[in-house]
Amino acid sequence: MAISSTFVASDGDGYEVQMGRWSRRLAPLFIDFAGIAAAERVLDVGCGTGNLSFSIARNPAIGSVRGIDFSAAYVDHAKRRNRDARVDFEVGDACALPFPDASFDHTLSLLVLQFIPQADLAVREMRRVTRPGGIVAAATWDTRGGLVCVRLIFDTAAMLDEHGNEDRARAYTKPMSRPGDLARAWREAGLVGVVDGMLTIRMDFASFADFWAPAEGKDGPIAAYVGTLGMQAREKLRDMVKLAYLDGEVDGPRSYAATAWVVKGKVP
Repeated sequence: MAISSTFVASDGDGYEVQMGRWSRRLAPLFIDFAGIAAAERVLDVGCGTGNLSFSIARNPAIGSVRGIDFSAAYVDHAKRRNRDARVDFEVGDACALPFPDASFDHTLSLLVLQFIPQADLAVREMRRVTRPGGIVAAATWDTRGGLVCVRLIFDTAAMLDEHGNEDRARAYTKPMSRPGDLARAWREAGLVGVVDGMLTIRMDFASFADFWAPAEGKDGPIAAYVGTLGMQAREKLRDMVKLAYLDGEVDGPRSYAATAWVVKGKVP
């Protein structure tokens, strides 16, 4: 049986610290790029803790939003946060969406496709459940060139540990996270009027402790790697990353650029 997600998902609160706070910042820019202004039904594939779904629902011209995610823990977290009757969440597989053909006006996916081994199948499923004329759009981080906070940790790990170098290679070369990957997948799925581009936000941290906290959690690729280290190796990595974070200054706030690839296309 094929694995439908390689993302280490454990706890909704942990995800919010690790990535949710940044997906909330990226979501409105992504919605504007996708051009979702009004619709009866919108699908959020890989909804996580619900940040894209909630952002879509802020528009009163949206009739309903359905979020689906592979992680039951994240879906439970999203349900607990939800106060909008137009929004609903369920556990499901992006590679086998449990909806009939043409069920939704538009289908979106934020920061998910790079963690789906059969991402091309997920894109075809997104197209299948979207009505003709509807928009299918996605965003993924540019992990190799556009995600500074990840590079600080993985580049340091690669210098200290052979396995860190291997994990860095996997993180930087995931399908759907390199230039042109999304547009190519959209065209191969038969979507038309394909437009791709980039969106950049800032990731702001109050201190090194704030920056490092996700690495000590249980969610995401960095935490998955750090969790394999013994205490001594973990402390050495933390100390070296701290030097990069401080960058010759006292501890305190830092702000790093984070760029995502984006794509949209229409169902013919």
